[in-house]
Amino acid sequence: MTNKAWIIFAALSVLLLGGLVYLSGQNSIDVETVKENAIQAPTAQSGNIGDHVYGNKDAKVTLIEYGDFQCPGCASAHPTVQEVKETYKDDIAFVFRNFPLTSIHPNARVAAASAEAAAKQDKYWEMHDTLYTAQKEWETASIDDRGGIFEQYAKQIGLNIAQYKEDIISQSVTEKINFDLALGKKHNVTSTPTFILNGRQLPQEEWSSVEALSKAIESEIAKQK
Repeated sequence: MTNKAWIIFAALSVLLLGGLVYLSGQNSIDVETVKENAIQAPTAQSGNIGDHVYGNKDAKVTLIEYGDFQCPGCASAHPTVQEVKETYKDDIAFVFRNFPLTSIHPNARVAAASAEAAAKQDKYWEMHDTLYTAQKEWETASIDDRGGIFEQYAKQIGLNIAQYKEDIISQSVTEKINFDLALGKKHNVTSTPTFILNGRQLPQEEWSSVEALSKAIESEIAKQK
């Protein structure tokens, strides 16, 4: 083997090892005792970042979405979710958890980090909505370009950019995304979007339209009365 070949081999080995270490870090999160259907308070495991909740945190009905910001299906479902969570905001707690499928969506995890960074300035839902409505602008962005695009969104929603730049690469944001992924795996999530209504995973026909999702929610609200 030539010197050049050895150098390439060594570099690839380092990258592979780094990837394995990263994956092992994700898999090492123990959520066995965590009640995945409950709204999560900030803990050390989650980087001291709790669930992001829209609506009534004390409601008896909780709708959890496991989503990937680069997922076309999630973007398509976003208008439905927007309408439904606004309609039922007094009766349900809507929770969004990160489940970036990085093997097919290389920009998904950075997008999730951008939303979590915005959350540290109380602008989570503003960034969440922007990422979905503007998905076509950034979904194919290169590694060199995507950071600037997300930073522009941060400016548009009024974030302190210096703080945003620190938060997006912070350990706490990394831990929050990993924690969400671990909860998703415990919920047997394999694709996005996945919706969990009071512990029951909804089949696609129950969330594919405003009417269908509303019907499922109203049925669950009636059960809880």
